[in-house]
Amino acid sequence: MGRKKRPIYAIVAADTRSPRDGRYIEDLGRYSPLDEPATYELKGDRILHWLLDGAQPTETVKALLSREGIMLELHMRRKKRTEEDITSAVEAHRVARAVKAASSGKMTAEQRRDKAMKEEEKRAAELAAEVAKQRSAAMAKAKETAALMASASEANREASAKAAKSEQADANAAQAAADAPTPAAETPVVDVAVEVDAPAVVAEPVAEAEVAPEAEAVAEAEVAPEAEAVAEAEVAPEAPAVAETASEEATDEPKKS
Repeated sequence: MGRKKRPIYAIVAADTRSPRDGRYIEDLGRYSPLDEPATYELKGDRILHWLLDGAQPTETVKALLSREGIMLELHMRRKKRTEEDITSAVEAHRVARAVKAASSGKMTAEQRRDKAMKEEEKRAAELAAEVAKQRSAAMAKAKETAALMASASEANREASAKAAKSEQADANAAQAAADAPTPAAETPVVDVAVEVDAPAVVAEPVAEAEVAPEAEAVAEAEVAPEAEAVAEAEVAPEAPAVAETASEEATDEPKKS
């Protein structure tokens, strides 16, 4: 009975030759195994009637009958016990079963769902706390790394500034050295000891043959090789003049005598 994925079973008395879902003799109750806890409805007096008449319960039905105390009652009736003993024994059995079920801690489906939800929320909270802890540690590490990078960058900037300052100082020194006046190179001083006016002073007339060799000798002796140009420029023009004057005086002298 029931619907899809939600079965409900009927407890019946049937001929063993009939199929499970076929003809039955009498309807004796209902059983809903998917309820939490499982529920059942039993017609105890009719079930006991069929059991005393020789009917054999299936294993599932026998477990239900034992839980309800019907199998205990059947056993005591077969032993010819009194009704008071049977009733008290069945009641004690049912109380013991209830206490056992309560102490077993078996939960219903709703209780299991609630427990599962609470456990899931607990795991989610723990996971969120762990994620927050990891994120906080990552942020702290990132801040530390950023501080180290900033310190390194500042040190690099200071070193770069110091190096640039040193390079600028070196460049300024080099520029100052380049702009400073260089000392003039020492040029060799040529001492020209040429008596330019000496040949012009003549005490007496001298023949050309006598004066010219002396002038040339004086020029060769006193004029250094470096001053040949000066000697040629300053001495040469005056020596021929002196020589010509002397020769004229020499030629005029015999005429006077």
